[in-house]
Amino acid sequence: MASILHVDMDAFYVSVELRRRPELRGRPVVVGGAGGRGVVAAASYEARVFGVHSAMSSATARRLCPDAVFLAPDMGHYLAVSRQLRGIFESYSPLVEQISVDEAFIDVSGAKRLLGAPAAIAGNLRAHVRAETGLGCSVGIASNKFIAKMASEFAKPKVVNGAVRPGAGVYVVDDGRETAFLAPLPVSALWGVGPATLKKLASLGVATIGDLLDVPLQALMGSVGASHGEHLHRLANGIDDRKVEPERVAKSIGHEETFAHDITNHDDARVHLVRLCDAVARRTRAAGVSAGTLLLKVKFATFDSVTRSVTPEVPLSTGPSMVAALEPLLRAIDVSGGIRLLGVHAQKLSTDAAPPSLLFSDFAVEGAPNTAAIEEQWQPASRAVDTITDRFGPEAITAASALGGGPRPGQSPFGVDEGSSEAHRSNGATNSGTLREPGDDSGGASQ
Repeated sequence: MASILHVDMDAFYVSVELRRRPELRGRPVVVGGAGGRGVVAAASYEARVFGVHSAMSSATARRLCPDAVFLAPDMGHYLAVSRQLRGIFESYSPLVEQISVDEAFIDVSGAKRLLGAPAAIAGNLRAHVRAETGLGCSVGIASNKFIAKMASEFAKPKVVNGAVRPGAGVYVVDDGRETAFLAPLPVSALWGVGPATLKKLASLGVATIGDLLDVPLQALMGSVGASHGEHLHRLANGIDDRKVEPERVAKSIGHEETFAHDITNHDDARVHLVRLCDAVARRTRAAGVSAGTLLLKVKFATFDSVTRSVTPEVPLSTGPSMVAALEPLLRAIDVSGGIRLLGVHAQKLSTDAAPPSLLFSDFAVEGAPNTAAIEEQWQPASRAVDTITDRFGPEAITAASALGGGPRPGQSPFGVDEGSSEAHRSNGATNSGTLREPGDDSGGASQ
């Protein structure tokens, strides 16, 4: 029997905000930057009726829905609610794999004898979440993670013909029904089908997943590549062997910020690099991981972007060592035309920490910072900073070099409020990699 649950919170960011602002219920509400450079992070269903969705520019959202109320994102609060939700999920099964701030897989195979059929468990879980948090969620149930995630889309509320249609709340795909469930869906719903792959599949006459099932595997592999073709063939047949991993290590941890005004010199850019590295490092330590690779992202005023990466001699988990690794990359980029967005991402995460006694090592090459030595030197201070922020909050302490340095950047990748009538909450950099509003707020299929 199907026993994998995919729990997806309904319009999470907005729903959390409406708990604090109940007078806004029933109105079109947008969470995101309200300024001219703002981006929509999430939209209430009332706003979606007007075509507003996440990743849309705030300027476009205002044109579509002039009466929309814009609220600034409060990522710290969303994380706190997410931790509360995880506690609820774990009361039903220890096998909980949280894949974002508001999505999780739960394997209830071992709970059926005690708690009943998966559909009953899902119904009780939804009621539990509503009672404890006041939030709504939708649950898909299937024999594997891929189908369960697809099923949760059928359980969610939808905007249809200009009106909000309530979802089923729980949607079950029984064993043996996987291919019948998938067949009528657009092939773009499959993981890994982007614009390029979609164009290749269209040349084969493939529009739906059912069409894909009719394409011989060898022909599919010849069109999109052997590995990718086999991957799509397995998904189209409803095959997904991945287990629910309770201790899943994040693939990356990143922070990006859109600035209220372009940054046009390296000194100002470095101030923001320090803050971003500090925020990323703090979260890597909280997750018990270190960064094997660091990526720097720069988006210019022209909206063109460049990325640069570096693999330090040892995995890093402190802000100063990350700054030392990335600053040479930043200095090599011409920023005179103006930087619109700056991002730092920790990648190739592992639980391996820097080895001891590196302070006087010979790792550093001539002319380059000794990131290994800096990492070791700053680990004790970083642990002390963690203790302070855990007790008093992330605004209690910051690097002195992160103060000043020109225009204050946006507090999130969604841009800043510039004179918005709604209160703006400043909560530091926010995660642009693992903390995301799911497909529920993207105006399209789930990611």
